[in-house]
Amino acid sequence: MNTQGKGAALILGAFLCGGLMALGFQISQSVIEYRQFERSVTVKGLSEQEYPADIVIWPIQYTVADNSLESLYESIENNTGLISDFLTARGIAKSDISVSAAAITDKSAQQYGGNAAPTFRFTAAQTVTVYSSDIDLVRGVMGQLTELGKKGIVLNQNNYQANVEYIFTRLNEVKPMMIEEATTKAREVAEKFAKDSQSVLGKIKRASQGQFSISARDRNNPHIKKLRVVSTVEYYLSD
Repeated sequence: MNTQGKGAALILGAFLCGGLMALGFQISQSVIEYRQFERSVTVKGLSEQEYPADIVIWPIQYTVADNSLESLYESIENNTGLISDFLTARGIAKSDISVSAAAITDKSAQQYGGNAAPTFRFTAAQTVTVYSSDIDLVRGVMGQLTELGKKGIVLNQNNYQANVEYIFTRLNEVKPMMIEEATTKAREVAEKFAKDSQSVLGKIKRASQGQFSISARDRNNPHIKKLRVVSTVEYYLSD
């Protein structure tokens, strides 16, 4: 091979070597950038708020007993009328009051309880229910139930079926604000983590919203509801 051919081969080899080195550098940089792109941190943000309930369901349950079925029904009708009058006289609308069918038991038809004859053959449980959006009014009337006891009405206040229920129906109204708050708090945590790790916080990689929970604030204030949601957010990190 002559001198001129050797020179051309050396030049070609130098170009090939340089190209391979450049390609290798670009590939290594791409791998580094890719790995940086995959770095992430997952954080959680909590939002808790308290709101008053907007619906109250108040079942007023009472019992009557008699040996005559006819007299029993008369007592049911009389007591239900007294309860309805008691409620409307204190400002509760008639449209907010409903009466369920009475549950009547014939003790002589029961196959248990021994041979002792019951004092009364028939017993009945009746429920008058208040369904209202005026929470304060209804709660005020609840404190006056002793007036019904003075009229001879036997109330079943310890029966689980007569528990008062408070409902919060405005969840869709407060959802956006609470989700925004939870996401903001999650980002604050992520920014603190990025700062402490000498990283730069990037865009959101993925996010998920937890379920909203609604519970009574405490046992003594069931009409005040505590709403809670946790958002989980994953952010990209880079150096």
